[in-house]
Amino acid sequence: MEPTSESSMDDSIKDLTGLDAEVVSICRDLIRFDTSNFGGRPDAANERPAADYVMASLQEVGYDPVLHESAPGRANVIVRIEGEDRTLPALVVHGHLDVVPAEAADWSVDPFGAEVRDGMIWGRGAVDMKDMDAMILTNIRELARRGIKPRRDLIVAFFADEEAGGTYGAQWVVKNHPELFDGAEEAISEVGGFSTDIAGTRTYLIQTAEKGVAWTKLTAKGTAGHGSAINPDNAVTHLAAAVTRIGEQEWPRSYRHSTTALFEGVARISGTTFDPNDPEPQLEALGHTAKWVRSSLSGSVNPTVLNAGYKDNVIPSTAEARMDIRTLPGVHEETLDLIRDLAGEKVDVDYHHQLISLEAPSDTPLVHTMGDLLSQEDPGCEVLPYMLAAGTDNKAMYELGIRGYGFVPLRLPDDLDFTGLFHGVDERVPVSALLFGRRVLYRLLTEY
Repeated sequence: MEPTSESSMDDSIKDLTGLDAEVVSICRDLIRFDTSNFGGRPDAANERPAADYVMASLQEVGYDPVLHESAPGRANVIVRIEGEDRTLPALVVHGHLDVVPAEAADWSVDPFGAEVRDGMIWGRGAVDMKDMDAMILTNIRELARRGIKPRRDLIVAFFADEEAGGTYGAQWVVKNHPELFDGAEEAISEVGGFSTDIAGTRTYLIQTAEKGVAWTKLTAKGTAGHGSAINPDNAVTHLAAAVTRIGEQEWPRSYRHSTTALFEGVARISGTTFDPNDPEPQLEALGHTAKWVRSSLSGSVNPTVLNAGYKDNVIPSTAEARMDIRTLPGVHEETLDLIRDLAGEKVDVDYHHQLISLEAPSDTPLVHTMGDLLSQEDPGCEVLPYMLAAGTDNKAMYELGIRGYGFVPLRLPDDLDFTGLFHGVDERVPVSALLFGRRVLYRLLTEY
């Protein structure tokens, strides 16, 4: 489908001016850069054109950002903005420039056309996370134009490769240039701050925890031979048994501080009673968001790739499977030990990509400031912590002792399945939510 022409622009942005027009324009510009990340190798994505755009946008208003490439095209942009009180710990504000791939044939719009229709900006990255990138960039450009210093130093980063674990992005920058984050103790990024309807009350969920990741390869070895022969040492059979044992493992429900606080808050708002043995009333009250929250109550393992053999009548000597393992805070190593036991002696287990699970305190001045600003911008709302079942570049920040939170403030329509848009078809963000988020984020950057 051809992108909508500017002459047929959606009415939701025709009359925008000032920072409202700017944040929409930057968001659309960023979406139009195809920064699809296919993962697993240095040339799996090319964030450089988007990074060059960010560099030019910052330099235009007088900043002196740095650009570091971890591999050709894998570009990361960082700028430090001096605050009024240099004795306060710096705040890291970071986003990523890469996106997951989009199959254009499945979409109703060009996934990189950045169309505006029905009051929303459509395109890959609209919610994950070029909307936040646009909010950050618009706001710090305004600080420079007005000559305003934030209360504390801001370390603003736009990373590559988040969608493949950050090997060429945040993880690389933290390992090779840790000095860029000197003096920082806290960070904000995706995926939190968005609203959801709970029993008629708009409630914003701030991400204070996230599960760990272990992308894993299982390799079974056996005796190769003719397909007609009886072979009790078949690598495919060994692998299939291991995958079945692991895939059918039941992971117990377990509450962390963030999930307990969330469920207690949902129970209060919805007038239900929280029973840890039966969280269904609270999950039902969460509506669309329950899909994400349910996955934060236990670890999980999903077999994702199988590879064995090359001919019908040849028994292969090896067979491989790949798995996506997600772990709760505090039990990462324990979970991986169990996976190894379940795999059995015939199967080797290689945890080839691991990222830690995190839980940051929710009773902090930063979290209280987030809640206060949301309540001032949206009187009568509620604010609760939650655990993200996936992961973010805050895992890299943790390696430097920096506590990370998810805060992309978006006031969303009650009927929008927002969490379903992440990595989904027809990804889109409401223009009104983008404008709301820019306002809230501006105050956080200047006042905290």
